[in-house]
Amino acid sequence: MNNLKDQILHKFKSANIAEQVIFINIVVFVLTYVTKAIFVMMEWGENPFFSWFSLPESFNNFLSKPWTIITYGFLHGGFWHILFNLIILYYIGNLFLDFFSKRDFLIYYFLGIIFGGLLFIVGYNFFPALKTDTAYLVGASAGVTAILIGIATKIPNYELNFRFIGAIKLWYIAAGFIMLSIIQISLKVNTGGNLAHLGGALTGFLLTNQVDKGKNLSAFFSNLFTSKKQSPLKTVYKKSTSSNTPKSSNAHQRKIDEVLDKISKSGYDTLTQEEKDFLFTIGKK
Repeated sequence: MNNLKDQILHKFKSANIAEQVIFINIVVFVLTYVTKAIFVMMEWGENPFFSWFSLPESFNNFLSKPWTIITYGFLHGGFWHILFNLIILYYIGNLFLDFFSKRDFLIYYFLGIIFGGLLFIVGYNFFPALKTDTAYLVGASAGVTAILIGIATKIPNYELNFRFIGAIKLWYIAAGFIMLSIIQISLKVNTGGNLAHLGGALTGFLLTNQVDKGKNLSAFFSNLFTSKKQSPLKTVYKKSTSSNTPKSSNAHQRKIDEVLDKISKSGYDTLTQEEKDFLFTIGKK
């Protein structure tokens, strides 16, 4: 038993961040339905996972359970729901990591979940015509959509090959996903979930725009939790080393931009092995 546990922990630690998020979602899914089965069998009432961790549509209920703005993103309504989300997350998430860092992945994923959840609450409370029978929101779709739209904005002409279909540009897939969500909202089909998709899509688009403008997302969010006060020793140290840092950073960024431009114009397959290795190294940071 201990050997199996060690193997699982080893595989989890050696996996990339996209695969680790998938693993966590699967574990939560299993715990959710095991708990549900126990509560049904024992006639104890409502499944505590959904009552405590799903995102409610009511502002008042949300304020009493503020953690649900994140935890809802790790709950799923059924097998097909989680399967669809995690398949997309696996393929698109690994592609995302070829161009962004693992910290960027977490920023996109969690901000997508947060803003997707907020759009769900705002839509249901300020636009009653959108409201359906849904009383709560679950699913990783908003975070997954942020990852999808984020990478599609970065490399829109990158092509994915599908069996029996052929090559499809990434921006076609992203545009189709957004259009489908809008159509389903107009038909009042899974309105809450589709509002969350749009919130995640907007998050991914805006974040990539910031990256393309030279903004470092990891540094920005790290600075939110860092005091601006610096000791005299740290100030002197920064001045003595700052002369070489911009040149190195700019050269590194130029190389990234050159490779991305090549992919956008000619496709990933035209990269040399050295360029592919370079992107792989960047994605693992």
